[in-house]
Amino acid sequence: MLKVLVVGANPVVRAGLTVLLGACPDIELVTEPAASDVIVVDADREAVAELSAHAPVLLLTHEPVEARAGAGAVARLVHGRFDVAELVRVVRATAHAGARPTLANILHFRNPASRVQRIERFGLSAREVEVMDLIASGLTNQQIATACSISEKTVKNHINRIFAKLHSTTRGEAIASWLGTRTAS
Repeated sequence: MLKVLVVGANPVVRAGLTVLLGACPDIELVTEPAASDVIVVDADREAVAELSAHAPVLLLTHEPVEARAGAGAVARLVHGRFDVAELVRVVRATAHAGARPTLANILHFRNPASRVQRIERFGLSAREVEVMDLIASGLTNQQIATACSISEKTVKNHINRIFAKLHSTTRGEAIASWLGTRTAS
């Protein structure tokens, strides 16, 4: 069971996040930072430094520029650029990855247009995109299985299809292709 604390100054947003995340069968809402696996913070950058000492933080911001501010080990989503499924996926990934600010997270959260172009270019399914984003975030197959609520064998099947579509044989090649940094060999 993933323990999530929701923090935010706006009671309406906080209540909405609580209802959305509370509807997930694998998420338990908690009230203490020390008891949480991940903390979802709505637009309160001042609280991030203190809270990130207790658990990985997912900061929901209103402007992409805020992605540069705050503590280093914080994942970020920009309001209006994610849906409920994406929120839940990123909450799980943040908990499992420890909110490492990887290049994949930065590109994905700051520039959703480039993500759409990559999806169209490689022809990945929605689940394959989710798995590829988690691979690029540095998660292991076991962590991906947990984050997606699927078996490790299913993760391996997705990875094999992803590698074929990205013309890759290793995780590094797949990540480089996905991020557009792969050079011709």
